[in-house]
Amino acid sequence: MSDNFKMLWIDIDTLRPDHLGCYGYERPTSPNIDQLAKEGLRLEELYTSDSPCLPSRSALQTGLFGIHTGAVGHGGTAADPFSEGLRRGFQSPRAFHSFASVLSRKKIWTATISVFAQRHSAMHWYAGFNEVLQDGYNTYFSEGVTPHALEWLKRNAKRESWFLHVHVWDPHTPYTATKEMAENLGDQRPGWITQEILEKHQTLAGPHSASETLGFDPDSDISKYFSRFPLMSPTLKTLEDVDRMFDGYDTGIMRADTMVGKLMNALDEQGVIDETAVIVSSDHGENFGELGVYCDHQTADEYTHHLPGIIKWPGLDGASQGKSDKGKHYQVDLAASVLELAGAEVPESWDGVSFADSIKDGTGQEDGTSGRDSLVFSAAAWTVQRSLRWENWLYMYTRHDGYHCFPEEMLFNLDEDPHLLNDLTETEPQIVASATKELTKWKDEMLSSSIHEVDPHDIVLQEGGPFHIWGQLPAYIERLRATGREPIAKDLAMRYPEAAAGKDPKPPWFY
Repeated sequence: MSDNFKMLWIDIDTLRPDHLGCYGYERPTSPNIDQLAKEGLRLEELYTSDSPCLPSRSALQTGLFGIHTGAVGHGGTAADPFSEGLRRGFQSPRAFHSFASVLSRKKIWTATISVFAQRHSAMHWYAGFNEVLQDGYNTYFSEGVTPHALEWLKRNAKRESWFLHVHVWDPHTPYTATKEMAENLGDQRPGWITQEILEKHQTLAGPHSASETLGFDPDSDISKYFSRFPLMSPTLKTLEDVDRMFDGYDTGIMRADTMVGKLMNALDEQGVIDETAVIVSSDHGENFGELGVYCDHQTADEYTHHLPGIIKWPGLDGASQGKSDKGKHYQVDLAASVLELAGAEVPESWDGVSFADSIKDGTGQEDGTSGRDSLVFSAAAWTVQRSLRWENWLYMYTRHDGYHCFPEEMLFNLDEDPHLLNDLTETEPQIVASATKELTKWKDEMLSSSIHEVDPHDIVLQEGGPFHIWGQLPAYIERLRATGREPIAKDLAMRYPEAAAGKDPKPPWFY
């Protein structure tokens, strides 16, 4: 298929699938993405193996879980991939087998329009891309990215074979849209956050909690900066504040969706729309009250890890006519499937497993057998957690709670409790025990096939915990006391005595 392979991968940052019309959302956030879903295949249970941004895209590019790459965080040693040691010859095996490298060796011209690698110093992202476009802050959001993408398609759409990755920051914070834009979306916001739930969340703690929506302190410089935008609020005091939060996020989706429409029009104008495969996905989702976290992506839970996945692939019955695939897949499985569909071999070293047959002919889509029985999620930038996701269950194991006071183990029935309000660890001990055993087995298997046999989560903990909380606890304890949350202040001081005494790492010059 690589003799005439054209593919556009639209990577919309921080995108929750349940805020898209094609996944059942009532607000008109995504008419262009919805149209692609009508013409293609919708993946109902696509997840990132690792979150947030750097670990997720590192996994996508390498085809490897974070426990194998070593890149699981946003700072410190575990923000970079493991050294390959003596395995590193003249060329790096990891780079040689990257997603873009494999495509490039099939004589497919590969290009990325993204500030991701520069923003996170994740230079391994560039491995295998023939062309890289980014001009700084202007290409974060869709208004800045769109002109570059349209110009690239104008120059390259009629090439024999190409792969273009387009990454936009919307709907990641800050929410920069206006109230007038939000009014166009109507009032069908999520209604699960009641006054009772909001009041309970106001008594909780942690960065991006209801009382500190934009970080640790509403009076910090970054909170003040974000608060300049009309759809951003440093605290959630009322349900009206909650409405404004959803408006900010949803308008970000709408802006990214507008870009999707323009790119589809460009493909049509170039006469290649019928021969171009199009994928719409994300690096991770977002929490809006789940586990008490707002406007951020900190935990190894359902909403941070669940991704949209839209595949429009010409000529393949299994990826056409508005079908849906109910199988559980990682984003690295999607990457492996693309390689197979492009006529390339999936590297043996990859953790990603192709489900290309399902995309070709629909095999196993309806009954979910196209995917895996269970998935493991990892987070280590704000918290240190691993979770097991299977059937209707989510089991979460926490080694560092990111100052949210999470218990070590949590269990949720997603069918009965979709927003993670009721922890069932005490009432379902057998399920907890089984999940613990399964998660331990997965970790042992992964480490046995790792080049270092080191769990990068151990490295994060040895270096003082997740990067985004370095140096924050002393001032945050004072804020908790000043805002009537003295019991939480005492709890955190007991859990993390060295950090409370200011002995953990201080944030580097760029935080």
